[in-house]
Amino acid sequence: MLPSGNQSHKYILNESLRKHIMVGNSLDIFIQEMKDSWGPLSSEVVACSQIHLETLANASPDEVWLSTLHKNASPYVELYRDPVCGFILLAHTETIDLYRPPHDHGRSWVIYVVQSGEIEMRSYARIEDQEGRVQLVKRNSTIVKPGQTMVYLPGDIHDTRCISETALLFRFTERDLKKEDKEEGKVTRFVEREGIWTV
Repeated sequence: MLPSGNQSHKYILNESLRKHIMVGNSLDIFIQEMKDSWGPLSSEVVACSQIHLETLANASPDEVWLSTLHKNASPYVELYRDPVCGFILLAHTETIDLYRPPHDHGRSWVIYVVQSGEIEMRSYARIEDQEGRVQLVKRNSTIVKPGQTMVYLPGDIHDTRCISETALLFRFTERDLKKEDKEEGKVTRFVEREGIWTV
């Protein structure tokens, strides 16, 4: 039974904070919240994931895990891999003009969130002509700033370019993309030929 009066508000506040205090820092909280809201791909799961990632990107720079990422400036760090759900959280430090050509993520869905700096992300549609020749048509271009997310669902095609001196971004993947790419051969990477992106 909840205490009455002013004590009830204090009790509810303590209950809401208890989970966060017991879990630990922002990264630990993110992991627990992702586990709690995990499920098959749906609008709700994507929306919850975006909220959790935006919160993570706004973590205090004084937290050890985040200050270490900034200090080491590593191009690739696996922050967490869930043994049950299968999702993976990666951190990437990128430098100005680093470009990743158009690609999809196979069967996986992916969410990027920028923690610092700015990244340009462009999306494309895959078009085939009557002879079966493939080309990409650019759909849009977005400058992703700190705290902002970009969602790519299975089959979506995009590229990335760092447009600030440095940028730290988190990449949340529904499954192991290295396995999806190297072992399963499900990831498509596009190449530029005579000014046209194609397979």
